[in-house]
Amino acid sequence: MKRRLVSLLAIATMTASMVAGCGTTSMEGTSSSEDAAPKSTEEIDAEAESVELAEDTGKVLNIYVWNEEFKSRVTDHYPGYEEVDATHGKIGDVDVVWQITENQGNSYQDNLDTALKSQADAADDDKVDIFLIEADYASKYCDTDYTMALSDLGITSEDLGDQYEYTQTIVKDSAGKIKGSSWQAASAGLIYNRDIALEVLGTEDPEEVQAAVADWDKYNETAGKMADAGYTMCSVMDTYRTYSNNVSGKWVQDNKVVVDDNLMNWVDDSMELVDANAETTYALWGDDWAKGKYPEGKQFCYFGPAWFFNFCLDADKEGTVANSGRWGFCEGPQSYYWGGTWICAATGTDNPNLVKDIILTMTTDQTVLKEIAQDDLDCVNSKTVLDELASSDEGNMDILGGQNPYAQLAAGAEGIDLSNLSPYDQGCNEEFQNAMKNYFEGNATKDEALELFKTAIVEKYPTLTAE
Repeated sequence: MKRRLVSLLAIATMTASMVAGCGTTSMEGTSSSEDAAPKSTEEIDAEAESVELAEDTGKVLNIYVWNEEFKSRVTDHYPGYEEVDATHGKIGDVDVVWQITENQGNSYQDNLDTALKSQADAADDDKVDIFLIEADYASKYCDTDYTMALSDLGITSEDLGDQYEYTQTIVKDSAGKIKGSSWQAASAGLIYNRDIALEVLGTEDPEEVQAAVADWDKYNETAGKMADAGYTMCSVMDTYRTYSNNVSGKWVQDNKVVVDDNLMNWVDDSMELVDANAETTYALWGDDWAKGKYPEGKQFCYFGPAWFFNFCLDADKEGTVANSGRWGFCEGPQSYYWGGTWICAATGTDNPNLVKDIILTMTTDQTVLKEIAQDDLDCVNSKTVLDELASSDEGNMDILGGQNPYAQLAAGAEGIDLSNLSPYDQGCNEEFQNAMKNYFEGNATKDEALELFKTAIVEKYPTLTAE
Protein backbone atom coordinates (compact mmCIF):
# COMPACT_ATOMS: atom_id res chain seq x y z
CA MET A 1 0.00 0.00 0.00
CA LYS A 2 1.30 3.43 -0.87
CA ARG A 3 2.24 5.31 2.31
CA ARG A 4 1.16 8.90 2.75
CA LEU A 5 3.55 11.36 4.37
CA VAL A 6 1.98 14.04 6.56
CA SER A 7 4.57 16.74 5.99
CA LEU A 8 4.90 19.99 7.83
CA LEU A 9 5.17 21.82 4.52
CA ALA A 10 1.85 20.44 3.30
CA ILE A 11 0.20 21.28 6.60
CA ALA A 12 1.56 24.80 6.59
CA THR A 13 0.43 25.34 3.01
CA MET A 14 -3.06 24.06 3.77
CA THR A 15 -3.32 26.25 6.84
CA ALA A 16 -2.09 29.35 5.03
CA SER A 17 -4.65 28.98 2.25
CA MET A 18 -7.40 28.36 4.77
CA VAL A 19 -6.45 31.36 6.92
CA ALA A 20 -6.47 33.67 3.94
CA GLY A 21 -10.13 32.96 3.35
CA CYS A 22 -11.49 33.37 6.89
CA GLY A 23 -12.78 36.30 8.86
CA THR A 24 -11.21 37.93 11.88
CA THR A 25 -13.89 37.50 14.52
CA SER A 26 -14.99 33.87 14.18
CA MET A 27 -14.09 30.54 12.66
CA GLU A 28 -16.88 30.76 10.09
CA GLY A 29 -15.89 30.22 6.50
CA THR A 30 -13.08 27.81 7.37
CA SER A 31 -14.83 24.52 6.80
CA SER A 32 -12.74 21.59 5.67
CA SER A 33 -12.29 21.47 1.92
CA GLU A 34 -10.24 18.27 1.71
CA ASP A 35 -13.17 15.85 1.84
CA ALA A 36 -16.38 17.17 0.31
CA ALA A 37 -18.41 13.97 0.79
CA PRO A 38 -18.66 11.77 3.89
CA LYS A 39 -16.40 8.74 3.91
CA SER A 40 -17.00 5.35 5.43
CA THR A 41 -15.20 4.20 8.54
CA GLU A 42 -13.36 1.66 6.39
CA GLU A 43 -12.12 4.36 4.02
CA ILE A 44 -11.00 6.59 6.87
CA ASP A 45 -9.23 3.68 8.58
CA ALA A 46 -7.44 2.82 5.35
CA GLU A 47 -6.16 6.38 5.18
CA ALA A 48 -5.06 6.21 8.83
CA GLU A 49 -3.17 2.99 8.28
CA SER A 50 -1.26 4.57 5.39
CA VAL A 51 -0.07 7.55 7.42
CA GLU A 52 3.61 8.00 8.14
CA LEU A 53 4.03 10.93 10.47
CA ALA A 54 6.81 13.41 10.01
CA GLU A 55 9.55 13.41 12.63
CA ASP A 56 8.94 15.55 15.71
CA THR A 57 11.09 18.68 15.52
CA GLY A 58 9.40 20.98 18.04
CA LYS A 59 11.21 21.98 21.19
CA VAL A 60 8.04 23.43 22.70
CA LEU A 61 4.58 21.83 23.02
CA ASN A 62 1.91 24.52 23.36
CA ILE A 63 -1.35 23.30 24.88
CA TYR A 64 -4.33 25.69 24.94
CA VAL A 65 -6.79 25.14 27.80
CA TRP A 66 -9.30 27.15 29.86
CA ASN A 67 -8.55 25.76 33.33
CA GLU A 68 -6.28 23.40 35.25
CA GLU A 69 -8.30 20.21 34.71
CA PHE A 70 -6.47 18.67 31.76
CA LYS A 71 -3.14 19.91 33.08
CA SER A 72 -3.74 18.05 36.34
CA ARG A 73 -4.70 14.90 34.43
CA VAL A 74 -1.48 15.03 32.40
CA THR A 75 0.64 15.92 35.42
CA ASP A 76 -0.76 13.02 37.44
CA HIS A 77 -1.21 10.35 34.78
CA TYR A 78 0.88 10.87 31.63
CA PRO A 79 4.06 8.75 31.90
CA GLY A 80 7.23 10.82 31.91
CA TYR A 81 5.62 14.22 32.44
CA GLU A 82 7.63 16.45 34.78
CA GLU A 83 6.02 19.55 36.26
CA VAL A 84 8.18 22.68 36.27
CA ASP A 85 5.67 25.25 37.53
CA ALA A 86 1.99 26.21 37.19
CA THR A 87 2.22 26.76 33.42
CA HIS A 88 5.27 24.76 32.38
CA GLY A 89 6.38 21.15 32.26
CA LYS A 90 8.67 18.79 30.38
CA ILE A 91 8.19 15.56 28.43
CA GLY A 92 11.65 14.30 27.60
CA ASP A 93 13.48 17.13 25.84
CA VAL A 94 10.27 18.97 24.96
CA ASP A 95 9.13 21.95 27.02
CA VAL A 96 5.39 21.91 27.67
CA VAL A 97 3.72 25.32 27.90
CA TRP A 98 0.15 25.54 29.20
CA GLN A 99 -1.66 28.49 27.63
CA ILE A 100 -4.52 29.02 30.10
CA THR A 101 -7.35 31.48 29.38
CA GLU A 102 -10.64 31.32 31.29
CA ASN A 103 -13.71 30.23 29.35
CA GLN A 104 -16.19 32.86 30.53
CA GLY A 105 -17.47 35.31 27.92
CA ASN A 106 -15.81 33.48 25.01
CA SER A 107 -12.37 34.63 26.23
CA TYR A 108 -10.79 31.21 25.70
CA GLN A 109 -12.21 30.86 22.22
CA ASP A 110 -11.16 34.37 21.24
CA ASN A 111 -7.58 33.70 22.36
CA LEU A 112 -7.51 30.32 20.65
CA ASP A 113 -8.96 31.74 17.43
CA THR A 114 -6.26 34.39 17.26
CA ALA A 115 -3.55 31.78 17.74
CA LEU A 116 -4.97 29.36 15.18
CA LYS A 117 -5.38 32.06 12.56
CA SER A 118 -1.71 32.97 13.04
CA GLN A 119 -0.56 29.34 12.96
CA ALA A 120 0.89 29.33 9.45
CA ASP A 121 3.19 32.28 10.14
CA ALA A 122 3.94 31.55 13.81
CA ALA A 123 7.48 30.78 14.95
CA ASP A 124 8.04 27.09 15.65
CA ASP A 125 8.07 27.60 19.42
CA ASP A 126 4.79 29.55 19.25
CA LYS A 127 2.71 27.10 17.20
CA VAL A 128 -0.40 25.60 18.76
CA ASP A 129 0.12 21.86 19.16
CA ILE A 130 -2.88 20.77 21.20
CA PHE A 131 -6.05 22.61 22.12
CA LEU A 132 -9.11 21.59 24.08
CA ILE A 133 -12.76 22.09 23.19
CA GLU A 134 -16.13 21.60 24.90
CA ALA A 135 -19.38 20.22 23.54
CA ASP A 136 -20.94 23.68 23.32
CA TYR A 137 -18.60 24.75 20.55
CA ALA A 138 -17.10 21.51 19.24
CA SER A 139 -18.55 21.86 15.74
CA LYS A 140 -17.08 25.35 15.41
CA TYR A 141 -13.58 23.86 15.35
CA CYS A 142 -14.12 20.32 14.09
CA ASP A 143 -15.44 21.30 10.69
CA THR A 144 -12.40 23.45 9.97
CA ASP A 145 -8.89 22.75 8.73
CA TYR A 146 -7.43 24.16 11.92
CA THR A 147 -8.00 20.75 13.51
CA MET A 148 -6.27 17.59 12.34
CA ALA A 149 -8.38 14.50 11.81
CA LEU A 150 -7.27 11.75 14.15
CA SER A 151 -6.88 9.54 11.09
CA ASP A 152 -4.21 11.97 9.86
CA LEU A 153 -2.29 11.06 13.00
CA GLY A 154 -2.65 7.38 12.16
CA ILE A 155 -5.37 6.76 14.75
CA THR A 156 -7.99 4.21 13.65
CA SER A 157 -11.51 3.32 14.75
CA GLU A 158 -10.06 0.23 16.43
CA ASP A 159 -7.89 2.48 18.61
CA LEU A 160 -11.05 4.30 19.73
CA GLY A 161 -13.29 1.25 19.82
CA ASP A 162 -13.92 1.21 23.58
CA GLN A 163 -15.20 4.80 23.67
CA TYR A 164 -18.82 5.89 23.86
CA GLU A 165 -20.24 6.69 20.45
CA TYR A 166 -21.49 10.17 21.34
CA THR A 167 -17.97 11.27 22.30
CA GLN A 168 -16.91 10.60 18.72
CA THR A 169 -20.05 11.87 16.98
CA ILE A 170 -19.70 15.26 18.63
CA VAL A 171 -16.26 15.84 17.09
CA LYS A 172 -16.83 14.55 13.55
CA ASP A 173 -16.46 16.88 10.59
CA SER A 174 -18.74 16.89 7.54
CA ALA A 175 -16.60 14.17 5.96
CA GLY A 176 -17.20 11.86 8.92
CA LYS A 177 -13.66 12.18 10.25
CA ILE A 178 -13.10 12.33 14.01
CA LYS A 179 -11.29 15.51 15.04
CA GLY A 180 -10.79 15.02 18.77
CA SER A 181 -10.83 12.51 21.60
CA SER A 182 -12.05 12.72 25.19
CA TRP A 183 -11.15 10.90 28.39
CA GLN A 184 -14.61 11.78 29.78
CA ALA A 185 -18.16 10.55 29.38
CA ALA A 186 -20.18 13.40 30.85
CA SER A 187 -23.62 12.00 31.56
CA ALA A 188 -25.07 13.78 34.56
CA GLY A 189 -27.61 13.60 37.35
CA LEU A 190 -28.76 15.11 40.65
CA ILE A 191 -26.26 15.24 43.53
CA TYR A 192 -28.10 15.54 46.84
CA ASN A 193 -27.28 16.17 50.49
CA ARG A 194 -27.99 12.93 52.35
CA ASP A 195 -28.57 14.61 55.72
CA ILE A 196 -31.20 16.95 54.29
CA ALA A 197 -32.83 14.08 52.40
CA LEU A 198 -33.04 12.06 55.60
CA GLU A 199 -34.53 14.98 57.53
CA VAL A 200 -37.10 16.12 54.97
CA LEU A 201 -37.84 12.98 52.94
CA GLY A 202 -37.23 10.41 55.63
CA THR A 203 -34.67 8.56 53.51
CA GLU A 204 -31.23 9.01 52.01
CA ASP A 205 -31.44 5.95 49.76
CA PRO A 206 -30.70 6.90 46.11
CA GLU A 207 -33.62 4.93 44.69
CA GLU A 208 -36.10 6.48 47.11
CA VAL A 209 -34.72 9.98 46.60
CA GLN A 210 -34.98 9.42 42.85
CA ALA A 211 -38.67 8.61 43.30
CA ALA A 212 -39.07 12.01 44.98
CA VAL A 213 -37.54 13.86 41.99
CA ALA A 214 -38.48 11.46 39.19
CA ASP A 215 -40.08 14.14 37.01
CA TRP A 216 -40.59 17.88 37.23
CA ASP A 217 -43.92 17.54 39.02
CA LYS A 218 -42.31 15.34 41.67
CA TYR A 219 -39.32 17.67 41.81
CA ASN A 220 -41.56 20.68 42.42
CA GLU A 221 -43.49 18.79 45.09
CA THR A 222 -40.23 17.96 46.85
CA ALA A 223 -39.08 21.57 46.43
CA GLY A 224 -42.14 22.67 48.38
CA LYS A 225 -41.23 20.31 51.21
CA MET A 226 -37.68 21.63 51.23
CA ALA A 227 -38.87 25.24 51.39
CA ASP A 228 -41.23 24.43 54.25
CA ALA A 229 -38.29 22.92 56.14
CA GLY A 230 -36.09 25.97 55.56
CA TYR A 231 -34.03 24.62 52.68
CA THR A 232 -33.74 25.38 48.97
CA MET A 233 -33.33 22.80 46.23
CA CYS A 234 -30.52 24.57 44.35
CA SER A 235 -30.02 27.59 42.12
CA VAL A 236 -32.20 27.97 39.05
CA MET A 237 -28.94 27.95 37.08
CA ASP A 238 -28.27 24.37 38.21
CA THR A 239 -31.33 22.99 36.44
CA TYR A 240 -30.68 24.85 33.19
CA ARG A 241 -28.67 22.09 31.49
CA THR A 242 -31.35 19.52 32.18
CA TYR A 243 -33.84 21.61 30.23
CA SER A 244 -31.43 22.72 27.51
CA ASN A 245 -30.35 19.13 26.80
CA ASN A 246 -33.97 18.21 26.15
CA VAL A 247 -34.91 20.83 23.55
CA SER A 248 -36.66 20.07 20.28
CA GLY A 249 -34.34 22.03 17.97
CA LYS A 250 -31.04 23.84 17.59
CA TRP A 251 -30.31 27.30 18.97
CA VAL A 252 -29.67 28.61 15.47
CA GLN A 253 -31.70 27.71 12.40
CA ASP A 254 -31.05 29.42 9.04
CA ASN A 255 -28.91 32.04 10.84
CA LYS A 256 -31.83 32.89 13.13
CA VAL A 257 -31.68 32.43 16.90
CA VAL A 258 -34.63 30.35 18.11
CA VAL A 259 -35.60 30.11 21.79
CA ASP A 260 -36.93 26.58 22.26
CA ASP A 261 -40.18 26.03 24.15
CA ASN A 262 -38.39 23.87 26.70
CA LEU A 263 -36.10 26.77 27.58
CA MET A 264 -39.16 28.88 28.24
CA ASN A 265 -40.43 26.01 30.42
CA TRP A 266 -37.21 26.41 32.42
CA VAL A 267 -37.91 30.13 32.78
CA ASP A 268 -41.49 29.64 33.95
CA ASP A 269 -40.79 26.68 36.22
CA SER A 270 -37.80 28.44 37.76
CA MET A 271 -39.71 31.66 38.40
CA GLU A 272 -42.41 29.71 40.20
CA LEU A 273 -39.82 28.08 42.45
CA VAL A 274 -38.02 31.37 43.10
CA ASP A 275 -41.32 32.97 44.12
CA ALA A 276 -41.88 30.04 46.50
CA ASN A 277 -38.40 30.47 48.02
CA ALA A 278 -37.62 26.93 46.88
CA GLU A 279 -34.75 27.86 44.54
CA THR A 280 -32.18 30.65 44.54
CA THR A 281 -30.88 32.78 41.67
CA TYR A 282 -27.17 32.42 42.45
CA ALA A 283 -24.80 32.45 39.49
CA LEU A 284 -22.88 29.25 38.89
CA TRP A 285 -19.48 29.00 40.58
CA GLY A 286 -20.01 32.12 42.73
CA ASP A 287 -19.49 32.33 46.50
CA ASP A 288 -23.21 32.23 47.33
CA TRP A 289 -23.78 29.30 45.00
CA ALA A 290 -20.86 27.46 46.60
CA LYS A 291 -22.33 27.67 50.10
CA GLY A 292 -24.29 24.52 49.40
CA LYS A 293 -21.03 22.60 49.62
CA TYR A 294 -21.06 23.19 53.37
CA PRO A 295 -23.52 21.68 55.88
CA GLU A 296 -24.64 25.17 56.94
CA GLY A 297 -25.46 26.05 53.33
CA LYS A 298 -29.10 24.87 53.54
CA GLN A 299 -29.08 23.62 49.93
CA PHE A 300 -30.44 20.19 49.06
CA CYS A 301 -28.80 19.48 45.72
CA TYR A 302 -26.65 20.35 42.75
CA PHE A 303 -27.06 19.14 39.18
CA GLY A 304 -23.88 17.83 37.59
CA PRO A 305 -21.81 15.05 35.97
CA ALA A 306 -18.98 13.07 37.52
CA TRP A 307 -16.41 15.80 36.95
CA PHE A 308 -18.55 17.87 39.30
CA PHE A 309 -17.79 15.59 42.25
CA ASN A 310 -14.16 16.46 42.64
CA PHE A 311 -13.79 19.59 40.54
CA CYS A 312 -16.67 21.56 42.10
CA LEU A 313 -17.55 20.02 45.47
CA ASP A 314 -14.15 20.18 47.21
CA ALA A 315 -13.98 16.52 48.18
CA ASP A 316 -10.58 17.03 49.77
CA LYS A 317 -11.53 20.10 51.82
CA GLU A 318 -12.31 19.75 55.50
CA GLY A 319 -15.79 20.76 56.60
CA THR A 320 -17.52 20.15 53.28
CA VAL A 321 -20.42 17.82 52.63
CA ALA A 322 -18.17 16.03 50.15
CA ASN A 323 -15.43 15.46 52.68
CA SER A 324 -17.93 13.96 55.11
CA GLY A 325 -19.21 11.56 52.44
CA ARG A 326 -22.73 12.89 52.73
CA TRP A 327 -23.66 13.42 49.10
CA GLY A 328 -25.81 10.96 47.17
CA PHE A 329 -26.41 10.61 43.43
CA CYS A 330 -29.52 9.86 41.38
CA GLU A 331 -30.75 10.53 37.84
CA GLY A 332 -33.09 13.42 38.64
CA PRO A 333 -36.14 14.61 36.67
CA GLN A 334 -34.63 14.04 33.19
CA SER A 335 -31.55 12.46 31.67
CA TYR A 336 -28.95 14.92 30.43
CA TYR A 337 -25.26 15.49 30.01
CA TRP A 338 -23.05 18.44 30.80
CA GLY A 339 -19.82 19.29 29.10
CA GLY A 340 -16.92 17.03 28.57
CA THR A 341 -13.52 17.96 27.21
CA TRP A 342 -11.98 16.90 23.91
CA ILE A 343 -8.30 16.94 22.98
CA CYS A 344 -7.63 18.23 19.48
CA ALA A 345 -4.42 18.22 17.44
CA ALA A 346 -3.74 21.57 15.80
CA THR A 347 -2.91 21.52 12.12
CA GLY A 348 0.69 22.63 11.79
CA THR A 349 1.99 21.03 14.99
CA ASP A 350 5.68 20.22 14.76
CA ASN A 351 5.30 17.41 17.32
CA PRO A 352 2.75 15.09 15.65
CA ASN A 353 4.06 11.89 17.22
CA LEU A 354 4.00 13.31 20.74
CA VAL A 355 0.54 14.76 20.17
CA LYS A 356 -0.68 11.38 18.96
CA ASP A 357 0.77 9.63 22.01
CA ILE A 358 -0.82 12.11 24.41
CA ILE A 359 -4.23 11.66 22.78
CA LEU A 360 -4.03 7.86 22.80
CA THR A 361 -2.59 7.62 26.31
CA MET A 362 -5.02 10.04 27.93
CA THR A 363 -8.18 8.85 26.16
CA THR A 364 -7.72 5.15 25.29
CA ASP A 365 -5.19 3.62 27.71
CA GLN A 366 -7.41 1.67 30.10
CA THR A 367 -4.86 1.68 32.90
CA VAL A 368 -4.59 5.47 32.75
CA LEU A 369 -8.36 5.88 32.45
CA LYS A 370 -8.98 3.68 35.48
CA GLU A 371 -6.48 5.78 37.45
CA ILE A 372 -8.34 8.93 36.41
CA ALA A 373 -11.68 7.43 37.45
CA GLN A 374 -10.44 6.33 40.85
CA ASP A 375 -8.07 9.18 41.66
CA ASP A 376 -10.08 12.05 40.18
CA LEU A 377 -13.65 10.70 40.53
CA ASP A 378 -14.25 11.14 36.81
CA CYS A 379 -16.56 9.17 34.54
CA VAL A 380 -14.11 8.03 31.89
CA ASN A 381 -14.65 7.31 28.21
CA SER A 382 -14.14 3.56 28.33
CA LYS A 383 -16.96 1.05 28.36
CA THR A 384 -14.63 -1.63 29.70
CA VAL A 385 -13.37 0.49 32.59
CA LEU A 386 -16.85 1.66 33.56
CA ASP A 387 -18.14 -1.91 33.49
CA GLU A 388 -15.31 -2.97 35.80
CA LEU A 389 -15.98 -0.10 38.19
CA ALA A 390 -19.75 -0.57 38.16
CA SER A 391 -19.52 -4.27 38.97
CA SER A 392 -17.11 -4.05 41.89
CA ASP A 393 -16.32 -2.11 45.03
CA GLU A 394 -13.64 -0.29 43.00
CA GLY A 395 -16.36 2.08 41.83
CA ASN A 396 -17.57 3.04 45.30
CA MET A 397 -16.99 6.72 46.07
CA ASP A 398 -16.28 8.10 49.51
CA ILE A 399 -17.78 11.45 48.46
CA LEU A 400 -21.09 9.61 47.91
CA GLY A 401 -21.01 7.73 51.20
CA GLY A 402 -19.75 4.60 49.48
CA GLN A 403 -22.33 4.68 46.67
CA ASN A 404 -21.25 3.37 43.26
CA PRO A 405 -22.68 5.63 40.50
CA TYR A 406 -20.96 4.07 37.50
CA ALA A 407 -23.75 1.83 36.21
CA GLN A 408 -26.05 4.85 36.04
CA LEU A 409 -23.39 7.08 34.50
CA ALA A 410 -22.57 4.46 31.88
CA ALA A 411 -26.24 4.02 30.97
CA GLY A 412 -26.59 7.77 30.66
CA ALA A 413 -23.59 7.97 28.32
CA GLU A 414 -25.16 5.38 26.02
CA GLY A 415 -28.31 7.45 25.63
CA ILE A 416 -26.91 10.92 24.96
CA ASP A 417 -28.51 12.65 21.95
CA LEU A 418 -26.43 15.28 20.17
CA SER A 419 -28.77 16.05 17.32
CA ASN A 420 -29.47 19.61 18.48
CA LEU A 421 -25.93 20.89 18.95
CA SER A 422 -24.84 24.03 17.13
CA PRO A 423 -21.58 26.05 17.02
CA TYR A 424 -23.27 28.85 18.96
CA ASP A 425 -24.33 26.90 22.04
CA GLN A 426 -21.88 28.32 24.57
CA GLY A 427 -22.67 31.93 23.73
CA CYS A 428 -26.42 31.38 23.50
CA ASN A 429 -26.58 29.40 26.74
CA GLU A 430 -24.53 31.96 28.65
CA GLU A 431 -26.43 35.00 27.37
CA PHE A 432 -29.84 33.38 27.88
CA GLN A 433 -29.06 32.61 31.50
CA ASN A 434 -27.57 36.07 32.05
CA ALA A 435 -30.66 37.75 30.63
CA MET A 436 -33.14 35.61 32.56
CA LYS A 437 -31.32 36.24 35.82
CA ASN A 438 -32.61 39.81 35.51
CA TYR A 439 -36.15 38.44 35.35
CA PHE A 440 -35.70 36.02 38.25
CA GLU A 441 -34.33 38.80 40.44
CA GLY A 442 -37.08 41.28 39.56
CA ASN A 443 -34.92 43.63 37.51
CA ALA A 444 -36.83 43.03 34.27
CA THR A 445 -40.06 41.54 33.00
CA LYS A 446 -39.87 38.29 31.09
CA ASP A 447 -40.32 40.12 27.78
CA GLU A 448 -37.65 42.65 28.72
CA ALA A 449 -35.27 39.84 29.62
CA LEU A 450 -35.90 38.21 26.24
CA GLU A 451 -35.04 41.48 24.52
CA LEU A 452 -31.85 41.71 26.57
CA PHE A 453 -30.92 38.24 25.36
CA LYS A 454 -31.62 39.04 21.71
CA THR A 455 -29.56 42.20 21.86
CA ALA A 456 -26.64 40.47 23.56
CA ILE A 457 -26.58 37.50 21.20
CA VAL A 458 -26.60 39.61 18.04
CA GLU A 459 -23.73 41.65 19.46
CA LYS A 460 -21.81 38.43 20.13
CA TYR A 461 -22.66 36.87 16.76
CA PRO A 462 -23.26 39.72 14.26
CA THR A 463 -24.12 37.34 11.42
CA LEU A 464 -27.19 36.07 13.28
CA THR A 465 -30.64 37.56 13.68
CA ALA A 466 -32.89 37.28 16.73
CA GLU A 467 -36.51 38.32 16.30
